[in-house]
Amino acid sequence: MCCILPQKAILFKSMSDLKQLISRLVDSIYPSAEALENTLSAGKKLRIYIGIDPTAPDLHLGHSTNFLLLKKFQEIGHKIILLVGDFTAAIGDPSGQTTDRRHLTREEVLANVKTYKDQIAKIVSFNGENPAEFRFNSEWLDKLKSQELIRLAANSTIQQLLERDMFQKRIKAGNPISVHEFLYPLFQGYDSVALNTDVEVGGTDQTFNMLIGRELVKRYLNKEKFVITTKLLINPKTGRKLMSKSEGNYISLQDKPNDIYGRAMALPDEVVFECFNLCTSLPEKEVEEIKKTKIMQAKKRLAFELVALYYSNKEAKDSQAEFERVFQKGGLLETKKVGSKTGEMAAIDFIVNLEIATSRSEARRLIEQGGVKINQEKVTDPNQLIKIGIGTIAQIGKLKAVEVISRKD
Repeated sequence: MCCILPQKAILFKSMSDLKQLISRLVDSIYPSAEALENTLSAGKKLRIYIGIDPTAPDLHLGHSTNFLLLKKFQEIGHKIILLVGDFTAAIGDPSGQTTDRRHLTREEVLANVKTYKDQIAKIVSFNGENPAEFRFNSEWLDKLKSQELIRLAANSTIQQLLERDMFQKRIKAGNPISVHEFLYPLFQGYDSVALNTDVEVGGTDQTFNMLIGRELVKRYLNKEKFVITTKLLINPKTGRKLMSKSEGNYISLQDKPNDIYGRAMALPDEVVFECFNLCTSLPEKEVEEIKKTKIMQAKKRLAFELVALYYSNKEAKDSQAEFERVFQKGGLLETKKVGSKTGEMAAIDFIVNLEIATSRSEARRLIEQGGVKINQEKVTDPNQLIKIGIGTIAQIGKLKAVEVISRKD
């Protein structure tokens, strides 16, 4: 666990806030917390980056932990780089995978990242005196020549790569390991070299890949690179990531205010204070006071803070008032009656047709998460054919429903 930065490191007005965030968000620092403290206390401006795997169009609360930390580094003058792994997505990160991951096409990647910058901009600034950069690793990885690839591959051994827990599990299960999966951490590591970065930030599930980058920076650039691993948002009862399709309760950074509020209220009780710690920058003393209240009050405060973070205090107040109005009478948060095409259509088309989702990708996410019911029947396949007629009701979670009342040409 990272220690809190000492008083000698406080060179900027908001460094004390950074100290608090590090103690809450950070799991480990390589080579050590002390080495990073010494660098910060020397006043050096650092180039800090995070890699984003563009496997879906939505960024979520699980990603926000990293963005909150990057925001604080940005505020005290360090250079922040958000790097989309569009090249590496075509390989597929093997981290945590028991089978070979599906490779994304460049078109799929570009479709997924279309709103990434807007989502991240809700926390990290791309404007002002110290704007963050938004980059793609195809800028340099597309240009590597055969000789350079061989040189890169020479920096690691098969034995090192086979030590990874997931590869050991695959071997025991008799599942294949493709050669290109060995290349993934080397390509990701080379990003640190190409960007000439001083620090990489990422979840603990990316530790191996980030440490490969640390070694490559030493060999290629002959300098130190720090690795900061952040805590993952885990459900303590299941031991699995909270913000995932399989676990449900997926809160996207581009969800609407009422949806963020309602989904936060639907979170399991046991994850509420982890969300306070990892997904908000609320002072620890205030969080400790909130722990003394009833869980319903704590959830309301969490929901309020999340809406305020991604929208505004006004939107948070409005969402809270609407939720309380509906919760007290036991109805749905939003009910509306609309015209729709009738007949047989795919579930994803029906959700888009009713304007429940703003895009097909959002509709797909809602359905695959298991949050959609049509006439009280749960639908999890976006392509499932549904018979649509007047009176058909589509329900999203527990808080919103839409009823078809007329045909729409």
